[in-house]
Amino acid sequence: MTEATGTRPFSPFEWMLSLRYLRARRKEGFISVIAGFSFLGIMLGVATLIIVMAVMNGFRKELLDKILGLNGHLLIQPLEKPLTDWEEVAARVAGVKGIRLAAPIVEGQALASSPFNAGGVLIRGIRLMDLEKLPSIANNIKQGTLKGFDEDMGVVIGRRLADQLSLRSGDNITLVAPRGAVTPMGTTPRIKVYKIAAVFEIGMSEYDSAMVFMPLKEAQAYFNRAGDVTAVEIYTDNPDRVDRYRQPVQDGAQRPVFMIDWRQRNATFFNALQVERNVMFLILTLIVLVAALNIVSGLIMLVKDKGQDIAILRTMGATQGAIMRVFLITGASIGVVGTIVGFLLGIVICLNIESIRQFLSWLTNTELFSPELYFLSHLPAQMDSGETTAVVVMALVLSLLATLYPSWRAARLDPVEALCYE
Repeated sequence: MTEATGTRPFSPFEWMLSLRYLRARRKEGFISVIAGFSFLGIMLGVATLIIVMAVMNGFRKELLDKILGLNGHLLIQPLEKPLTDWEEVAARVAGVKGIRLAAPIVEGQALASSPFNAGGVLIRGIRLMDLEKLPSIANNIKQGTLKGFDEDMGVVIGRRLADQLSLRSGDNITLVAPRGAVTPMGTTPRIKVYKIAAVFEIGMSEYDSAMVFMPLKEAQAYFNRAGDVTAVEIYTDNPDRVDRYRQPVQDGAQRPVFMIDWRQRNATFFNALQVERNVMFLILTLIVLVAALNIVSGLIMLVKDKGQDIAILRTMGATQGAIMRVFLITGASIGVVGTIVGFLLGIVICLNIESIRQFLSWLTNTELFSPELYFLSHLPAQMDSGETTAVVVMALVLSLLATLYPSWRAARLDPVEALCYE
């Protein structure tokens, strides 16, 4: 003779009973409140985790694109003797397969001033033909033009620097270098006035506020470089595989050079970013874990409250497995629905995160995500499908694991003990 409940696992009866327990009556409202908070905890934990990981990914990508768009993937500097043969070296290196650009540069620090303000800048002497091949500069000219950059002996400055000095394209800027002409009284600072040929804005405050581009020949004269350059910046087709270009570039240079790639130059910065990313992931994972523990406490209280119901179901023929599955479905429903809603909420916020930032800035009358602090002028977000999937799977697994113990307790409940005092 078959059992009265002779139903297969996860039958409609079990689903109906599970969902009925989720809709607690008035006298059991406290349990429903706990279930609601568990749902909110899972939802917010998953959404926050997705948003934070997307922002960290976007932050790294944006910084990487801007840093590599302005700085060479490989930098070669002279050894033993000055780089006086820079034209030949740059031409030979540019001919190496996979090398997009080899730009000779002269770098030095100076003080930029105007009648209104002053500030320290990094001057980079570069040829017009090389500057036009840097999309981060050539495609982001906000004022003026690069035309005639070499002939007019003008300079190109960042937008934030122009605002700081209250200057615009066509105005004059004064550059003061500490190492100028050598006189019997010692070295005197070099002071020279230049016309601002163009103003650029790439969206990274560090560069927009401190970079000044100068024609290469003028920079050589300004920094007392007698026909040599500071270094040759090399841009490759694949920055992530920069190691493969080291030996061909070394062979192409045909002289002793010191090479350093972008990973070595920015190692501290990107390592710190990776550590911060991992720590944030760990902290937010703990939030999801706490939400899962709320499911445990809520189900345990539900089992205690439904002890009489469980005993009656057992006496009517319900198996331990059926009872366990009922409460398993109840707890898993909270976790699964919370995870799905959190996933959708995270995607919506990631797609509109800059608009949300601007709204919150307007609402609170404060500047959230300051460019001076975070380097970028907008809040980036880039979702990684693998990471997002891992977050969703982790939340689902934690939610399912949280339901096992309360469900097992419900299945092990002795109907005689539950009914003996009723």
